[in-house]
Amino acid sequence: MRQNLRFLAGPGALQTVRKDGFSPGRIGTIAGASGGAKWLVLSQLDRVIVDRILPALSSPVHLVGSSIGTWRFACYAQNRPLGAIARFEEAYLEQRYSDAPDIHEISARSQEILAEILGENGSEEILSHPVLRTHVITVRAKSIAASERPAVLGASLLFAASANVISRKSLGTLFVRSIFFDSRDRPPFHGVRGFPLEQTELTTDNLADSIRASGAIPLVLSGVRDIAGAPAGVYRDGGIIDYHLDLPTSADGKLTLFPHFYDYLKPGWFDKKLEWRRNRLESTDRT
Repeated sequence: MRQNLRFLAGPGALQTVRKDGFSPGRIGTIAGASGGAKWLVLSQLDRVIVDRILPALSSPVHLVGSSIGTWRFACYAQNRPLGAIARFEEAYLEQRYSDAPDIHEISARSQEILAEILGENGSEEILSHPVLRTHVITVRAKSIAASERPAVLGASLLFAASANVISRKSLGTLFVRSIFFDSRDRPPFHGVRGFPLEQTELTTDNLADSIRASGAIPLVLSGVRDIAGAPAGVYRDGGIIDYHLDLPTSADGKLTLFPHFYDYLKPGWFDKKLEWRRNRLESTDRT
């Protein structure tokens, strides 16, 4: 196993560990990237983290994810996280579809998987966890990016991808960074700049829909419309802007733990093929 794990640290984190050593009590944030089925690479590591690290954390610890990262953390913050991970993995691997599934069939199955993860009391458990504070990153689509017509939505994505080559900030033309946050403790990235921003308190009325929206890949899954407590509109995959979380995730004096399936970080969904586009060093200084 040791040969299959690689430990990387930002300059600030490395300095802290060299000086004071590492202990779970130093963790202030756990981050989870977008990545679809690649989460299965981390499922066993997730089990180790919830079994050995979570019990040793000091409150509060922020969980921040986009897309599949948010779905993983919906397991972390339940009373029985190992059981939630097992339900998620089984439901994910046992997906079955018709020979030619459309977006409605895939979206319905995705909603069923989330229901399996949360069970009867998952939302309440997540929002009352004594240590963990869950924060969900989505985007609210604007203009033609809010359409569910494939040709129109596809054109908006082509425009966004093309403009993003020149500047990431261009994504703000079609998407608003929309963060649903646990209001018990504000996360280090509260009020983060760089894109149009909306922040909504996470509640039992919007937790499931916000998680579903965070993983709503355009043209694959339907967007989630009019989430309770948030501005009206269509919400889509948070990885569009925050693919690998180019955010100030680390609280003062704390470290960010970022279980990941790559040895590099890409800021946004449209940056995957852009070799020169990587997360800023200041975002990973204490990671």
